[in-house]
Amino acid sequence: MAGLIKGPALFLAQFAGDEAPFNSLENITKWAAGLGYKGVQIPTFDGRLFDLDKAADSQTYCDEVKGICADAGVEITELSTHLQGQLVAVNPAYDLSFDAFAPAHVQGNPAARQAWAVDQVKKAAVASRRLGLDTTVSFTGSLAFPFLYPWPQRPEGLIEEAFAELARRWVPIFDHYDTHGVDIGFEIHPGEDVFDGATWEMFLAACGEHTRCRINYDPSHFLLQQMDYLAFIDLYHDRICAFHVKDAEFNPDGRQGVYSGYQPWLGRAGRFRSLGDGQVDFAGIFSRLATHGYDSWAVLEWECCLKSPQQGAAEGAPFIRDQI
Repeated sequence: MAGLIKGPALFLAQFAGDEAPFNSLENITKWAAGLGYKGVQIPTFDGRLFDLDKAADSQTYCDEVKGICADAGVEITELSTHLQGQLVAVNPAYDLSFDAFAPAHVQGNPAARQAWAVDQVKKAAVASRRLGLDTTVSFTGSLAFPFLYPWPQRPEGLIEEAFAELARRWVPIFDHYDTHGVDIGFEIHPGEDVFDGATWEMFLAACGEHTRCRINYDPSHFLLQQMDYLAFIDLYHDRICAFHVKDAEFNPDGRQGVYSGYQPWLGRAGRFRSLGDGQVDFAGIFSRLATHGYDSWAVLEWECCLKSPQQGAAEGAPFIRDQI
């Protein structure tokens, strides 16, 4: 039986700002609904839209959040802890870069930053249950990513120990999520230790195949790695619990290929694009997900090197609706 995919929905992280209508949950949900979106994925790391600490403590606040969304005509699809999840595991090479994701009182203190991040991710499980949600989306973080390419030759056992340490950090979080009946769908993404199917299998094995460890499927990152993103669905559909609809293009030439990230966005071989402007086969993806019974949300995550956010959002809702 083919699944009934829900949507269109919009991840709000790339649109939040200090100016109306992007500066409050009430304003931004009305804006999204006006474009035709039926759901919104809420970033828990943006205080303009959501107070995670309050949500973990107060059912009244969660009821207010649900009411704001309902009044606008949208549902909450998932809570996102991407930035906090990133800080659960940070290689020291990235300390300075990732400090920007943390509050000032833990910056410059990796141990305090990690403790804060773990607490935040756990609070998202409590908040999700208060909101009636079964799924969150996040990042795994990374301990080994600076060793992505096998030169210089890696010390024996380094990668295995990195994944063992990732598991030591995440399994207690998964157990906490299990207590509250909530899954974590990880966006498989370069910059994380879990960036493709092979590393996903390593992570899942290290975590004892934990039932709460799942996937937020995003084909854009697979296209830029030149993976078969349709076969990925066939391999791992039983773990896919969320879906970021995001387009990309890969245009290698005589100068550069997959490793073109030192160039500005416009000059890269691999670039994110607005829906329909890139090379991702969304007809194939929606068909494959439906074939395997995926019945959760299709959520636009917008990034584009050419168009404005407003144009990308306006074009995204009808694009997803037509695919469904």
